[in-house]
Amino acid sequence: MSYKIGVISDTHGLLREEVKEYLQGCDMIFHAGDINKISILNDLNNLATTYAVCGNADKELADILSITSVIKDIGINVLIIHNKKQIDVELTPYDLIIYGHSHKYEEKIIDGKTWLNPGSCGPRRFNLPITMAMLYVEDDGSFNIERIDIPHTGAKPDGEINAERIKEYLPAIIKDIDKGMAVGQISKKYHISDELSEQICRLYLTHPGVDADGIMSKMGI
Repeated sequence: MSYKIGVISDTHGLLREEVKEYLQGCDMIFHAGDINKISILNDLNNLATTYAVCGNADKELADILSITSVIKDIGINVLIIHNKKQIDVELTPYDLIIYGHSHKYEEKIIDGKTWLNPGSCGPRRFNLPITMAMLYVEDDGSFNIERIDIPHTGAKPDGEINAERIKEYLPAIIKDIDKGMAVGQISKKYHISDELSEQICRLYLTHPGVDADGIMSKMGI
């Protein structure tokens, strides 16, 4: 039996209509974490049976999702995890390792195994593309992966317009986050959008120990 499987990650509370259209007709869906809301998981399961793992931003789902998910009944063996740095199992049995976290699409072969990060198809992070993947598994156990880019319409993201200003103000923004300043207050003080302010706060709070350079790196600036 062949399978068509939608592979997504880092939706962060946003399930785009374009993504739902691509997922229509899939036999199943793999989600590599940072779902954020149980309503998103429910919507995905209404489209197709969804195998999802817990990401660092999935506090609401921590009681129902595990750190890893293993699928072995589709002709290939698949391991799904949010942060590949947390892998602590022997990888010999697996043909495909799916992960997320970085919001950056990546597809590579290491020691005969395919590693896939479908990127993020949730809120756009600065100038990073909005991506997902489609996995096709054939009857003979062979498989191939299709990268899907979701067109971005509307205004340019804040990171593309205001990168230099963000670099200048980010250390001060971090100090304000430590003081408990709310997203809206940060937006107003630094004249940035609520979406950008929320992204900075989320990255800082969900990556303990990250500094300004680390946040800028994760945002692709």
